[in-house]
Parts: sequence; structure tokens; C-alpha cells
Amino acid sequence: MNSDALLSRTRRHFLSGAGMGLAGLALGQLEGQAAQMDDVKPAGNHFSPKVKRVIYLFQSGGPAAQELYDHKPLLNQKHGEPMPEAVRGTQRLTAMSANQAVLPLAGSAFQFAQHGKNGQWLSELLPNIAGIADDICIVRSMWTEAINHDPAITFFQTGSQIAGRPSLGAWVSYGLGSPNRNLPSFVVLVTPGQGDQPLYSRLWGSGFLPSRHQGVQFRSGQEPVLYLTTPEGISREGRRALLDTLSTLNQSQFERERDPEIESRMAQYELAYRMQTSVPEVTDVSSEPEHVFDLYGPDARKPGSFAANCLLARRLVERGVPFVQLYHQGWDHHGGLPGAMRGQCLEVDRASAGLVRDLKQRGLLDDTLVIWGGEFGRTSYCQGKMTPANYGRDHHPRCFSLWMAGGGVRGGTTYGRTDDYGYNIADADGNPIQPSKDEFTPGAMHVHDLQATLLHLLGVDHQRMTYFYQGRHFRLTDVHGHVVKEVLA
Repeated sequence: MNSDALLSRTRRHFLSGAGMGLAGLALGQLEGQAAQMDDVKPAGNHFSPKVKRVIYLFQSGGPAAQELYDHKPLLNQKHGEPMPEAVRGTQRLTAMSANQAVLPLAGSAFQFAQHGKNGQWLSELLPNIAGIADDICIVRSMWTEAINHDPAITFFQTGSQIAGRPSLGAWVSYGLGSPNRNLPSFVVLVTPGQGDQPLYSRLWGSGFLPSRHQGVQFRSGQEPVLYLTTPEGISREGRRALLDTLSTLNQSQFERERDPEIESRMAQYELAYRMQTSVPEVTDVSSEPEHVFDLYGPDARKPGSFAANCLLARRLVERGVPFVQLYHQGWDHHGGLPGAMRGQCLEVDRASAGLVRDLKQRGLLDDTLVIWGGEFGRTSYCQGKMTPANYGRDHHPRCFSLWMAGGGVRGGTTYGRTDDYGYNIADADGNPIQPSKDEFTPGAMHVHDLQATLLHLLGVDHQRMTYFYQGRHFRLTDVHGHVVKEVLA
């Protein structure tokens, strides 16, 4: 669309629904600038990117770092003893453990060992991830403000605890677009788990961004994308003729109303038509050789499993999809943690490591970022009744772990640390610190810091990628966020 047409469209669209005062005209100009950014091709990177695509393996429920990535011998030594008041400080507790008379420390039921050239400590539950220790950067000092699942997951996925903002993948789609016109720029894969924490489609929604940027969920079964299949009795030529007629009607409506969402709807119809041929091809894994299935494990042949979704994620990014969000549920272990953790890790360990290895052997890991982590951590004390063989952990936002692998990330390293109790972020000497999201705290990584760092690796300045909505410019990291250069290669 040329500049004259853009100016005409945005001016008439604004004046049709707003007053004619000078303030209104000024606001209209700003709205016109935002619409102009959306209607042309994405502006692209602010600087040279380190990665072209992201696969985010989100572990919904909050995995316990004490059982996976953060070795705490002191917890085992003091197992069953009350947690010192000085360690907890003034931190609030959830309603699930706030009324406990005692908060007994819980040591991990699992052994840890060092792996890789730099001796990264990893749990016996993760033998395959331990095998890629030199490829991953473990962040042990993640922190968030949210203490309950819904706001915590929403915060990670949208940059705000309040529902309604655009998701991370939608921001990437809006800012960078996609090199593949036949597949969505943002694909979502959900692996059902044993937990009862729901996942809502708004977590991959477009919020106030144009709807063309929302995530498209792929499902297992005969119809990977709902309502994409042409009904019986309708030919592809007939579908094409229907879309052409619908496009003419939409164009006529757009010329009357100047609503940019009409254009988004038209673009989505056309993408869906092209996906009728591209989706069956990308979801058909029958051509994959046996050694690839061996990387991901036996579940890779089971549609909808975590392993199958990891393999599908590789196939998607291989074809140019820039952002794949994979959700795995079931990490909310308030009780029965040892047994539940064994089951969860059996599902994700081999497939997660297999994905990294598969990308690496294809030369894709150099410009692909893989992220593994949940919405918060778990307490170092036991929630509820503790027995010699059983315990649980409550929600803990003050410190937790995740890892990243791929282009631009320093593999084989660990960023940040926690105190000896695994309850607070600590400085280089092991002393507890209270990080601030307003100022960068060395050794800590806030949710907005992770998002800023991710965008930086994609060649995007998180402060400059904004969208004007309801009188102000919004961005993924709101008014916070710092690029954590220490994790960058």
C-alpha cells in the first residue's frame, strides 16, 4: 500500500469516530503511524540478529530447581529442620502453606553430579540433558513477582500479569514477520499433562496487536489445525472461488469502514488456504529416519506427546517458522513430588536433549534459540506432611532455574546463584540479595530481563519495538527489562 493510500485510510478511519479538535488530530497522527507500521512489511531488525528462530519449551506448573538444576547439599543435611526465619525474611507465602505451624526444610530425593567441561551440576533425573551440558546456559537466578500460576504464566508469556496483552510470539511475529508465506509465523503445541493447571488460548493471543499475529495451535490427530480441512463435496477450485468472492466483499467493507482488522482477516483467510497443503506436509513425520526418532525417544511416534511435539517443532523451524511455543503441563508438585518428578522427567529429558542435538547436527542450532523453563520455582521447605519418602513444595517466585541453548548463548555456563538454602538469589559470595526490576541487578534475571535478552538475540531493541494503543506506546517489557550480556556469546 502506498503512502498516499495509507494517509487517506488512517485519516478517514480516525475522523469517522473521533472529534475534530486539535488534540484529536494529534492522536490521529500517532494512530496513523502505528497502523502504517502494521500495514507494510515488518521493519526488520534493529541490529544484526544472533538467532532467526525460537523454540520455547514452557514447563507449566513450576518445576522444582532443587530436584533438577540447583544442587543444595545443605537442604539434605538439615532435612526436616524448620527453615530459619532469617532466610524467609518478609516474603509472603501462598494460602496453601501460610498456616503451617512449621516449615520443614526438604532435601532432594535425587543425586546430583557434575557434567561437561565446566562441571555443571545436574540431577540424576536428567541424564540426557546432562549429555548436552556444554550446549546449555543454566540460569539459576530467575525471579518474578507473581506467586500464583495464572498471573505468573501470563507474565512470562505476555510481559504483564494482567490478561489481555500480546503474547511473546505475537510480538515476534509483529516485529519480524516470517520467511515462509505458507505457514504461520507463530505456532503453538500443547502437550497435556497430569496437572490441573489450565492453559488458555489468550497465552498465545495477539492482544491489541492485529489478529494475524496470534499463535496458531497445531493438534494431534486427523485435523492438526481446526477447520482447515475442505468439507466433503467442496473442491479446491471451489474453495478458491469462494475466497475470491469473500475477498471482494471484505475489500468493499474495508473501503467503507477503514478498519485494519478487515485486512488482517483477509490475510488469515489466504494463509489458511495455503496451509491446506503446507500443514499436512510438515506434520507428516513418516519420512524421518530411524536415528532421528532415536534422538527424541519412543514417544516421538506418539502424536501429541512432548517428544512428538519437539520433533514437530524442529520440522517447523526448519521450514522457516520463527517462533514455536511448546507447552508441557504437570509440574505443580505440592505433594508426592519424588514420584511425580520421575514421571515428568521421563517425558521431557530425552526429547529436550534430542531437540538440541537434532538442531545441532542439522546446522540449525547456530541461529536457533531453545528455552526450557516454567513460570516460577518451588520452596525449599515442604508443604504439607513430610514423610521419609515423600514431600511437596509450594510456589516460590523469589528464585528458580531455566536454561537456554543455541545461537548467541554461552553454552556450558551457569549464570547467577542462590543461597545455600536455595531460597534467595545470592551474590558472588553467597550472601542473599534482593534484586530490583527497575535497575539491573548483576547475577539476577527478571522476567522482563529474559524477554529483553531474547529480543536482543533476534536483533530487536526491546525499548524500540512498540505499538500505540489507547493513548500510549506499549512494549513487551513494559517500562522495565535489561539485556543480560553475561549470558551472550
